[in-house]
Amino acid sequence: MSLIEKTAAELLALQAAKQASAAEVADAFLAAVRDREPKLKSFMTVDEADVRKQAAAVDAKRAAGQPLGKLAGVPVAVKDVLCTKGMRTTCSSKILDGFVPPYDAHVVERLRAEDAVILGKTNMDEFAMGSSTENSAYQTSRNPWDVSRIPGGSSGGSAAAVAGCQAPLSLGTDTGGSIRQPAALCGIVGIKPTYGRVSRYGLIAFASSLDQVGPFTHDVTDCALMMEVVSGHDGRDSTSIDTPVPAYTKTLNDPIAGLRIGVPKEFFGEGLDSEVEGAVRAALMEYEKRGAKLVDVSLPHSPYALAAYYIVAPAEASSNLARFDGMHYGHRTKEKADLIATYSKSRGEGFGPEVQRRIMIGTYVLSSGYKDAYYVKALKVRRLVKKDYDEAFEKCDVVMGPTTPTAAFKAGEKSGDPLAMYLSDVYTVSCNLAGIPGVSIPCGFTKDKLPIGLQLLCPPFEEERMLRAARMYEAATDWHTRRPAV
Repeated sequence: MSLIEKTAAELLALQAAKQASAAEVADAFLAAVRDREPKLKSFMTVDEADVRKQAAAVDAKRAAGQPLGKLAGVPVAVKDVLCTKGMRTTCSSKILDGFVPPYDAHVVERLRAEDAVILGKTNMDEFAMGSSTENSAYQTSRNPWDVSRIPGGSSGGSAAAVAGCQAPLSLGTDTGGSIRQPAALCGIVGIKPTYGRVSRYGLIAFASSLDQVGPFTHDVTDCALMMEVVSGHDGRDSTSIDTPVPAYTKTLNDPIAGLRIGVPKEFFGEGLDSEVEGAVRAALMEYEKRGAKLVDVSLPHSPYALAAYYIVAPAEASSNLARFDGMHYGHRTKEKADLIATYSKSRGEGFGPEVQRRIMIGTYVLSSGYKDAYYVKALKVRRLVKKDYDEAFEKCDVVMGPTTPTAAFKAGEKSGDPLAMYLSDVYTVSCNLAGIPGVSIPCGFTKDKLPIGLQLLCPPFEEERMLRAARMYEAATDWHTRRPAV
């Protein structure tokens, strides 16, 4: 197995044993980016000179005998919605083209503090709005298992970079499934932490009450390691929770005796592809073999979660994106016009169709006369969705089901039908509305050799339990060891 196909834990072990240097690791992944980028289009920005400079600094610290961080010399790709000091951050939108932040996002600070090498910024759906990474204003990322298909979205570039072995680790964001859905479609691990577990400082907001930052990795061990690095309280984010962060890697391989798995009937209904259902049910049987007990649970309001999400999220987006007016922030039109026309033309030129659609929806549902009918009602549904999970977790330790209703679809297949595209997130959005953690792990392939994901959901701040449960299945299977031929 070449350097680029190894996990972060394996790369750390190689460097510790002096069988590879940080510079050699960085060079291997930079070569992979150059070679595979024409097919995958995962990255927005890569500064090779800066990557080599970071790697050389790690090698120098090691040579001097200085203490090294948990991710010393491991390259990490970062979704282009997170601010990176001195490196452009566009949200894959023309309205932020050329924006170079003067500071790092909190999670990027954490990575640098642990001696990770920031490899570059990854492509995404514009302002994280989409399920296929076809809404980027610059390029469409591709699925490494079949480059005619999408990698999922909105963190599709980050998922494709890891699955396609251009980076061993990456960061994405999950507002309605934007980590778990692309992780499932690309055959890797992706986690959406509890809301408040990871600071959103330096994350350019889409929907503030839903957004969470989380990692993509090849396996659960790397996921636990990344969670140790990026989790924790940050006083600059008022929603960041001051609660201890467990040492996830220490307990990861301890199986959970008597694990009770909740299987919601609402996750196995109409619209679920038979191959996906077969793989997920086979995974549940594997858990039973290892001593787990399957428990029937119900999430009766989950059928309404998607509709509620597509009211709450656009409402918050319309407010958050109001700052990009061409005067205070963002692209300004070159046409001479009065103040109002300048706002309108700047935003019309800078935002793409999907962003404009969601701003219009959000503005409408918040408008006088419609707020109670739509926005307030959606918030009531959100509370009921959370109550469903609270009741389910009284009967089980973890809820499991499919991450996505189908495997990866062809590029362009759903781009003209927004409602069909939104249904890609039908099993993931309720997790964000409830604020609980969720993870997607590989659990099989279709007959067309496309990855399938198993989703695990737990009560708030029970990431340790969730990762241990995920590792129980991973230890019994080899799906996570497979790499695509790009």
